[in-house]
Amino acid sequence: MLKYLLKAPDTEWTADSPAEENIKNLKIKYLGTAGFILSDQYRTLVLDPFICRPNLRQTFTQPLLSDPSLVRKYIPHADDVLIGHAHYDHILDAPEVCKQTGARLIGSQATMMYARSAGLSEQQMLQTKGREIINCGKWQVVGLPSIHGKALFGRVPLPGDMTIPPPYPPKFHHLKHGQVFNWWIDTGHLSIVHIDSADFIEQELQTKQADIVCLCAIGRKYRPNYVKDVVRLLKPKYIIPCHWDTMVTPIDAPPQLLPGVNIPEFIEEIKACGVIPLFMPILGELYFDQSDQS
Repeated sequence: MLKYLLKAPDTEWTADSPAEENIKNLKIKYLGTAGFILSDQYRTLVLDPFICRPNLRQTFTQPLLSDPSLVRKYIPHADDVLIGHAHYDHILDAPEVCKQTGARLIGSQATMMYARSAGLSEQQMLQTKGREIINCGKWQVVGLPSIHGKALFGRVPLPGDMTIPPPYPPKFHHLKHGQVFNWWIDTGHLSIVHIDSADFIEQELQTKQADIVCLCAIGRKYRPNYVKDVVRLLKPKYIIPCHWDTMVTPIDAPPQLLPGVNIPEFIEEIKACGVIPLFMPILGELYFDQSDQS
């Protein structure tokens, strides 16, 4: 079994990989914040890539730019890039990933507007309003309409849409969230739902089932019954916590927890719902069996 360990003051959390490393199995790699790479022998799909991680001063005082060298190092290959919403910590590196890899960018109008400002080719953009099946090679994805959590003093941070390309490079406040999606991904063997914010729309989730849910850890602070409702609606076997770090430390440096995140309580709450929690550190990898069940 593969084991990953994150050490924080007075706390240790571990997760065992459900399957051995194998090209036929699904690999999920955590990039920090809400970012993931999902891959198997046929497809590589990237969710909310944010690896340049400007520090706190840079975030609020300077124009924000992707780091091509970090993209090249940590996301060397991608076929599709999915964006849950267009805040900077979910979208900043996405156009650069697509430029380097030739990947297709899939997301909302706001996502496309930022990509245009960054100079991404129109041929690499696919806008969706949600609920439509999008073919990604042998995989299929659907953007489930969602809402952003009230995560800033009881308010949604940087609400609204982007109907024209923002300035480039943008500043923090230029990147409004736009339409929000929870992504449902079907590999043909496993289904994954990615929830990258602290809220969701029940009616949208109840139309799907998921083997694995990547779930925003800070969500339980802002939405009552956050974990219980996700489990009731999606009936997952596994939950992978995400969006638990402050996102202002370098990707290869020791992470810091977001204020209000309590990982041990989150893990225990997941267990109490009859689901297996799989916590992994930034840049950790987990494997899931994709053998044919037919």
